[in-house]
Amino acid sequence: MSQESPEYTSIPREDALAFVQRILEAHGVSSTDAATVADNLVSADLRGVDSHGINRIPSYVARVRQGVLDPKAQPTITQPTPVVAQIDGHNAFGAVVAKKAMSAAVEMAQVYGIGMVSCKHSNHFGMSAWVVQQAIDAGMLSLVFTNSSPALPAWGGREMLLGVSPIACGAPGEPVPFILDMAPSVAARGKIYKAKRRGEKIPDDWALDAEGKPTDDPAKALDGGVMLPVGGPKGSALAIMMDVFSGVLSGSAFAGHVAGPYDPSRHADVGHFIIAMKPDLFVSAVEFKARMKYLYERVVGAEKMVGVDRIYFPGEIEINRNEERLKTGIPYAKAEIEALNKEAESIGVKPIV
Repeated sequence: MSQESPEYTSIPREDALAFVQRILEAHGVSSTDAATVADNLVSADLRGVDSHGINRIPSYVARVRQGVLDPKAQPTITQPTPVVAQIDGHNAFGAVVAKKAMSAAVEMAQVYGIGMVSCKHSNHFGMSAWVVQQAIDAGMLSLVFTNSSPALPAWGGREMLLGVSPIACGAPGEPVPFILDMAPSVAARGKIYKAKRRGEKIPDDWALDAEGKPTDDPAKALDGGVMLPVGGPKGSALAIMMDVFSGVLSGSAFAGHVAGPYDPSRHADVGHFIIAMKPDLFVSAVEFKARMKYLYERVVGAEKMVGVDRIYFPGEIEINRNEERLKTGIPYAKAEIEALNKEAESIGVKPIV
């Protein structure tokens, strides 16, 4: 396995968005939905969450071609109470489902202070922080849960049973918002796919191989291996929590039955759980803003451990990277560019570069 640094090409945000739009529209996705998915994927690349960026396109469109993801599906909504809604994704793109869900949650919260939405029959919805950001843009706090395909064992087991299902939440703040988006595994599974694409090794505490041994080879981790939960039983329990709120509650798949975004054999049946809340439910909006600013200052101004130059607020590193990449472009490895251009050539659209 090569350990040389891959060559990178920097692509402007607008070019990356246009490329995804072309690919998706060529597969029958409406202009509006294509723009939603493109924004979802490119936003991940801008924040440096490359595992959830436009390199997901080949796997997404493979599922479309196999008929296990409906490019034309439109989610529908029912509302059992004024503050609770359920969305049936009808096998649409996960980003389309999640955007509709957060919009509904925010709309309810604007009237009643809180809005809760359960989603079923969805797909991989990309970077959770993208959904959280929608709430922040509306001045809301949020919780964003999803379940996912099996990749983790329950603590003490070695069977792939639980998803690497991200736990995300956020709140508006100054000078930056609070955005938490973390997997219950030591690393996101997408990072192992990225390492495999780029010919890189992985840390040997990320995953086990098919024999249950630690491995630094991403191919072995993906071929019958399992991810490792962060914090042992704690990470395992968090993954189960995601299944309870996103799968069991919604009526979607759970307990190891969600199909992964790289599995083109069947519907994914992913579930999501989304809450939006107004920040002035218990203190005034002015006080909330001041308290968030004080929290930020206390966190980043805390005494540092040896060797640490700066303490960052959750989400701040990604916000800084987003600003940098908006100026300099998004770096893609040569192998990634080739894979994306191969996809473009197969459908007869203009390559990314």
